[in-house]
Amino acid sequence: MYEEEARKLQEIIDDSSDIVFFGGAGVSTESNIPDFRSADGLYQQEYRYSPEQIVSHSFFMQNPEGFYEFYKEKMMFLDARPNPAHQKLAELEAAGKLSAVITQNIDGLHQAAGSRNVLELHGSIHRNYCQKCGKLYDAAYVKSSDGIPKCGCGGRIKPDVVLYEEGLDSDVIQNSIRAISRADTLIIGGTSLVVYPAAGFIDYFRGKHLAVVNKSATAREVRAELTIAAPIGAVFAQIHV
Repeated sequence: MYEEEARKLQEIIDDSSDIVFFGGAGVSTESNIPDFRSADGLYQQEYRYSPEQIVSHSFFMQNPEGFYEFYKEKMMFLDARPNPAHQKLAELEAAGKLSAVITQNIDGLHQAAGSRNVLELHGSIHRNYCQKCGKLYDAAYVKSSDGIPKCGCGGRIKPDVVLYEEGLDSDVIQNSIRAISRADTLIIGGTSLVVYPAAGFIDYFRGKHLAVVNKSATAREVRAELTIAAPIGAVFAQIHV
């Protein structure tokens, strides 16, 4: 399945020496992590509060119990494993073909697959810190805690993820823009290109190959050389490094 699409993507990869991959939630759905905006995504489910409200800075500050109830159940998937998309991207980096993975995901699966230069636009569930003393905690500590995870000093622990109403890390932004502007190939995968400012980063691309691999149409018209409407793991599983 998707053999012809994979063949065309292979030709682009073979003709590239500096690939940057820009990915979103759709990269991890084949690892059984739900996305947000698809028909089965979190935004289509019924909650007392909308997911956008729950994962906002103000909600976290005002209702940390409600935040963590949702966050632990719907956003922390510690048993998830990398799928062929994560694995192939790591292989491309190891082969010197890919210079950076820019991700909107917080699951850490790119690193678990072996990718080294991963720019996490929205942070990571695997980094957590005490708001009082700054002590760091891993995801397992947060997931297994009762209610609101607390530090030994009594402070409240916050995930190092970018919530609504919070700004992106300026260093990650600059490094992402730099990587995209230098790349000869940009592959966009598993993202609807809805979330800004991240979706605007692709405007900095000046290379020769632009490919999009996403199950549904993207919100932006990016004039891609190749557009593949398919699960990204199924396509990348056929790529040879």
